[in-house]
Amino acid sequence: MTTFPSPPSPSSSSSIPSPRSSMFYYAGSEDHSEEPHFLQACFLCRKPLGQNRDIFMYRGNTPFCSKECRQEQIEIDESKEKSWKLSSKRGVRQSETNQNSTPNKAVRTGTVAVA
Repeated sequence: MTTFPSPPSPSSSSSIPSPRSSMFYYAGSEDHSEEPHFLQACFLCRKPLGQNRDIFMYRGNTPFCSKECRQEQIEIDESKEKSWKLSSKRGVRQSETNQNSTPNKAVRTGTVAVA
């Protein structure tokens, strides 16, 4: 008859690291040169977020500490978009006027008689 070793007793298992404690060890020993988690600070004023306070989100994943910070960013984005749209319209108008006023057009002037 074959005998198998008995499972370790609870007192002896404390000397063997559990997989959970290893995960926490590795998670804690990571290099912290990575960017912080996106919900750690306000996007505009960089004030720390959390501590059971509300987080105000904008455009999916942009966090803000207050409605005021979020509104300021909305206004900044709207003004950028407005100026971008105006500049793109100017570019289209300039190309249209350049095409309409090309010096290569031949214009005939004179009198036409119809019988």
